[in-house]
Amino acid sequence: MKRATLYAINEARRDKRAVVRAVDLASGEERLIDIASAGASPLERAAINAARTDKSGSFEDDGRNWFLAVYSPPLDLAIVGAAHIAQVLSQTAWLAGYGVRIIDPRTAFATAERFPNVAISHDWPDEALAKAPLGMRSALVALTHDPKIDDPALQTALRSSCFYIGALGSKKTHAGRLARLKAAGFSDSELARIHGPIGLNIGARSPAEIAISILAEMTIRLRTDGEWEHRAARTTA
Repeated sequence: MKRATLYAINEARRDKRAVVRAVDLASGEERLIDIASAGASPLERAAINAARTDKSGSFEDDGRNWFLAVYSPPLDLAIVGAAHIAQVLSQTAWLAGYGVRIIDPRTAFATAERFPNVAISHDWPDEALAKAPLGMRSALVALTHDPKIDDPALQTALRSSCFYIGALGSKKTHAGRLARLKAAGFSDSELARIHGPIGLNIGARSPAEIAISILAEMTIRLRTDGEWEHRAARTTA
């Protein structure tokens, strides 16, 4: 690996950007493909797919054999609201490979006793997310039902390249939420990124079942081709 490539990979890690190192197995030529700005060539599309699936491997294009090595930042889940669902979701998401953080200014709810081994921030969501921004490998889940807490988090997420945004609440609650966010200047296409009511429709009732439905919906968004392309477009816009 060239020294410049190594430096670029380390810089991408610091910036929480996914990159793929493509090496021509015959000539040794290497290219570093930034997923956020990847184009439409077959090699770049293959790199996007490799990053999407977190799977390094070989790829043949126009008679050339390439090896694609994926360098992705860790998966990140920001949970806004230290609710009962958050307790289960934080643990199941951790088992699925996410770095989990709880954001809730209500100190009585967001405690180490209720969320062992989880990073906790008592800042308001917009402040917490400014300190640790959302990236392409981030998901945000809003669970408080309190517009003073959820709405700033959702606004920050909508301005980011995060792959998933979800908000707890009924259809009526979500309609009110969308109206507030539209009044704040967000378009219908931007608001369509918010999954609400949150989670796959599996008939979930208990906090554990709702957490499972959320994690399943997050996984669909993480692993589908189209969503990666949309995130790349938002990152470069």
